[in-house]
Amino acid sequence: MRGSLVVVVTAGLAAGYAACGSPRTSPAPPPLASSRDGASPAGGLPSPTAASSAMVVPSAAAAPKASATAPGRPSRGPPAPSPPALNPSARTPLAPCPAEMAFVDVDHCPDTPSLRVNRRCVRPERGGNANNLKICLEFAEEVTCHVPRRRQRFCIDRYEYPSRKGAHPPVMVSAYDADRLCTEQGKRMCFESEWTAACEGPRELPFPYGYTRSAEMCNIDNPWIIPNLEAVHHVDDAVRGPELMRLDQSVDSGAMPTCRSEFDVYDLTGNFDEWVRTEWRRGKGRWAGLKGGAWGHVRNACRPITTSHVAHWSYYFISFRCCKDPNEEALPSLPPQAAARWIPPKASAPKHPAGRSLDRGFTPPAGAELPNRPASR
Repeated sequence: MRGSLVVVVTAGLAAGYAACGSPRTSPAPPPLASSRDGASPAGGLPSPTAASSAMVVPSAAAAPKASATAPGRPSRGPPAPSPPALNPSARTPLAPCPAEMAFVDVDHCPDTPSLRVNRRCVRPERGGNANNLKICLEFAEEVTCHVPRRRQRFCIDRYEYPSRKGAHPPVMVSAYDADRLCTEQGKRMCFESEWTAACEGPRELPFPYGYTRSAEMCNIDNPWIIPNLEAVHHVDDAVRGPELMRLDQSVDSGAMPTCRSEFDVYDLTGNFDEWVRTEWRRGKGRWAGLKGGAWGHVRNACRPITTSHVAHWSYYFISFRCCKDPNEEALPSLPPQAAARWIPPKASAPKHPAGRSLDRGFTPPAGAELPNRPASR
């Protein structure tokens, strides 16, 4: 009797296992794979894009069915749904420049101590001006380069410091202050050729927007307001602040979308004069000069530079923007026909002649009234 019972139980267990089927193991998912493809960001330059990958999970519909339910065992029910496929893996692409900066990659014709780019003025201003400047209202399209071109690859702030759209740059900063404020951000002052290349764009335009000077495109040609120089140069913001705000005829950074170069850099000509580092010592500025002109009636073109002011000078329409060397790992290969690359020299500002500490300049308080700001255009 006992032997018969063992046979029955053993047979029942065997039948149950046969009904349930042998255990099923899912195939191991394939390893995640990534790839990098070229893309064309603003400016037409290739840059890496994010890679994508997914894990393959067997579908529930493909699962084999059990032959039968063993007698006396509860039903297993329908198979559980397969887990959802993994989201594509996100890989942060490498970028040549930080988000607030534009990448400039161009064959540039630099000025030298003895040779300048030859650009013909077809419509000079007649009648003179208060600063006795030769102002060209329209240039011819042809450009003659008298020296070998060089490849320049660098990052430049899209907007004047602190490179934020809608912000008001600080004024009353010297070139020494500009150098230190850029260094604080892990950047540096722009060299004059970098500023010029960003302004002219790949077509080497005389103005960031074209060949004809226009007060409709950038913030220029505002009327002269006589400053109270004693108040302007006062060290106390309570004294200089009201006068600086009365004189202010700027617009917020990026407020004029037409004042943009082909490298997507804003307000290069007009709005504020900007400190740059010269590439050979000259004028009173020696190692520093001013580019772009401010909101008044001056040259307001890409090529001119003013070196008639000492580097420690500051004024109510002077500000700056910063540059930076690009991320070399993110740079596309140079085309075969590209000019030899120029690497900017490592340089820092000399000591301030008066030994002064950093001056962050003056920025109007948020919501402050600026009575002489130009009306929106």
